[in-house]
Amino acid sequence: MTELAQNAADAAARAEVPGELSVQLDGRVLHVSNTGTPLDEPGVQALVALRASNKSGTTVGRYGVGFTAVLSVADEVELRSTSGSVLFSAERTRSALRDLDGADPGAGVPALRLAWPTENRPAAGAASEVVLTLREDVDAESLLAYMAREAPDLLLELPALVSITVGDKQFRRRERPLDSGATEVAIGDDRWWQYESGRARWLVPVRDGVVAPVTEDVLRAPTRSDEELSIPAILVADVAMQPDRRRILPGASIAEPASGYAEFVATLPPEQRLLLVPVPAFARSEVDSALRDHIVAELREQPWLPTVGGKDRAPNRSSVVPGLTDELAELLAEIVDGLVVPDLSGPRWAPALAAVDAHRLGLARITELLSGIDREPSWWQRLYAALEPLAVDALAAEELASIPVPLSDGRTVTGPRTVLLGHDIEGVLGVDWTRLVHPDAAHPLLSRLGAKTATAVDLLSDPALRAEIEDLDPDDAAAAEELSTAVLALAGRVDPGTLPSWLGQLPLPDVDGELRGADELLLPGAPLAEVLVDDSPFACVDASFAERVGEEALRAVGVGWGFTVLRAELPTGPDHDLDDEDRWWDTLDDDPAEIGAVRDLDLVDEERWPQALTMLAQDPATRPLLADRAGYTAWWLRHNAEVGGQVLGLLRDPADETFAGLLDPVDHPECSAFAAALAPATVDSPELAQLLLDRLADPEREPTPAVIARAHSLLAAAAAGHLLDLEELHLPEHVRGLNGALVDPGDALVLDAPWLAAAAPRDRLVVGSLGTADALADLLDVAVASTAIHGAVTSSGRQSSWDREPAAVLAFATLGRELPHGPVVVHSRLTVKLTGAVDSEIAVPWWVDENGATHCSESWAEGTWGTTGVV
Repeated sequence: MTELAQNAADAAARAEVPGELSVQLDGRVLHVSNTGTPLDEPGVQALVALRASNKSGTTVGRYGVGFTAVLSVADEVELRSTSGSVLFSAERTRSALRDLDGADPGAGVPALRLAWPTENRPAAGAASEVVLTLREDVDAESLLAYMAREAPDLLLELPALVSITVGDKQFRRRERPLDSGATEVAIGDDRWWQYESGRARWLVPVRDGVVAPVTEDVLRAPTRSDEELSIPAILVADVAMQPDRRRILPGASIAEPASGYAEFVATLPPEQRLLLVPVPAFARSEVDSALRDHIVAELREQPWLPTVGGKDRAPNRSSVVPGLTDELAELLAEIVDGLVVPDLSGPRWAPALAAVDAHRLGLARITELLSGIDREPSWWQRLYAALEPLAVDALAAEELASIPVPLSDGRTVTGPRTVLLGHDIEGVLGVDWTRLVHPDAAHPLLSRLGAKTATAVDLLSDPALRAEIEDLDPDDAAAAEELSTAVLALAGRVDPGTLPSWLGQLPLPDVDGELRGADELLLPGAPLAEVLVDDSPFACVDASFAERVGEEALRAVGVGWGFTVLRAELPTGPDHDLDDEDRWWDTLDDDPAEIGAVRDLDLVDEERWPQALTMLAQDPATRPLLADRAGYTAWWLRHNAEVGGQVLGLLRDPADETFAGLLDPVDHPECSAFAAALAPATVDSPELAQLLLDRLADPEREPTPAVIARAHSLLAAAAAGHLLDLEELHLPEHVRGLNGALVDPGDALVLDAPWLAAAAPRDRLVVGSLGTADALADLLDVAVASTAIHGAVTSSGRQSSWDREPAAVLAFATLGRELPHGPVVVHSRLTVKLTGAVDSEIAVPWWVDENGATHCSESWAEGTWGTTGVV
């Protein structure tokens, strides 16, 4: 089939007509006809001489040598042509030889050495026809089927043929030029892309518009040889072959005929070109090895590899970034020359790119190339986003460790591990006291590479900022404005109560354009200005500046509207520039974990404390500090703030009746908020003790007996607890008796034993707590009743015990008290003879004599026990 097809192709080429080959089976006779030039006399001579034909070098068939292939299926072959016909017959040749010498030649008759002319002509439309009478051992149908299978390959190999018909099947080749310079070859439903280069044609199958690389084939010269190939394309080349066309001639070069492979690859769609790169593999033959080496060398050095920007580059002058995306390619194209397009940068293509020496560009090398380039922060943010999919593990992160990072102050530094990513501070620029990433460049990749996250509070609490504020040249207005702009942009985003007080040193412009610390300035219209003394050190911040940066930001750094709160953690001493701070510090048992204090209370005008207290109570930042009795703010107010001419510590909360009638209630609508700054329900200072003593002796005061007793009890407790220095107290001329009367200290008696309450006159009796009666007596310089009054029981009674008296049991049970143990003397009428400060004999409900015996009147037995003082 191959030999006859080659002859048909030559005939068509000589006649310059489209070659058509037809194969038909008629019983046991096979007819193979073709168009083109008919058989000529030199052709017949070549046939019978069994030598190569007289065809020119542009032909592919071999009438002499190749035609012998027909003897593989037939012993009788007729070659019909429009110019004449001849017959070759093994039987007639045998007969002719027998006639020559009378001997039977036997097997191996040279059937093609003798030709007999015939009168038969080829089939209509054909120039030549070979008629083969098949031998009996040939399966005609199988032969026909085999020829049909060979037809498509022959049409590819022999372009002079345009169609081959085998039986009722016709195979036709159609060609369509492509814009790329290649040609599309179609045979039936199959497609190939073909490229011609000098002495070779390259073809590759195409399925649904995508090339399907060949995995195994043979060298075609032009028809198939035995030289096995493993290159991805079909090669049809003009190569010097041995006479049997199975192998190339020894010493023949495959390089020159096979040139042009890179040009062929360049005609393919860019995303498919790497499919035709021979990846490293074992060669299938010596020819295959030489061909692969030549092709790969050509591919390395010729421009065919698509790069970003649309230009084809030689692979050995190109760079590939594994996993390159469109976004990353757009950015790196400005830096990397000859960057392979993203479609060809995936892991699928890595072996092919390595085979042609494309330079692999890793993340570490990319990082090196980025060093020193100048781009906008937004460009860097896009770069980080594009690199993020490639940072898949610790190794990738390490390779990116030195990637440049733009900062908010305009600098660019090396490596994310030394920078901070702002959290919720978009748009803030000029932060130069730390390495803050420019907000337009911020990206999560930087965090993965080691950048720390910082909030506005973190940045504003940075000791480096404090140092920069302290070191700022007070005459450098430009530097101050630059720093304040950055600080205020951050401060406007945070809760003012979370910022350190030293931000108050931030220099800001006042109304005169002078720079002053933020905590020395007030906002325009600040209510604080209405309560300060006229010569306070505060000035007003520049109004236009305040409008530009915003009130909230200014207040956050200490510019006054209301009172400013100072906060400090883990203080070590009274060094916070607070008025009387050292005195307050001395009142503390231990160093506090944190200080929160209202500043500048000492600058309030004495006449404006009611308004100032309203401000303090209504400001959410200061109100909680008023409730901390041990804190600086409440302590200072208690000792210094005045309302109605009295300090708060000597006024009482109207809701607190402890010292009602003795201390005046504060008259203020917000008094509940600063109750901790008012007098307590105890005596905690010499000042309060002195005032209570004076008020108890003041005839204008009318406290109730309960308040009198409570005041005496609390004064005695303070004295007993050594909170008072008795030497420093000034004792008034009178003391207050239980009934409210003013008593001369020499006549007064401090009740120190309960049974004496019935013996002492009410207008002389000073009552407090029995447990601190001695301390009260010392405080008031008054005698105790037990030493001034002596009593002896003068009546007789019956001996009993507590548990034998029903009324006693009932009384103690009713009052929820435990019944005493031991004896009791019950009198029908208990009388006692008094001597000393009181000289009389009186009836009493109960008494304890000098021996410790308890005496009771029988009045309890009549149902009045519970009203006596016995229980």
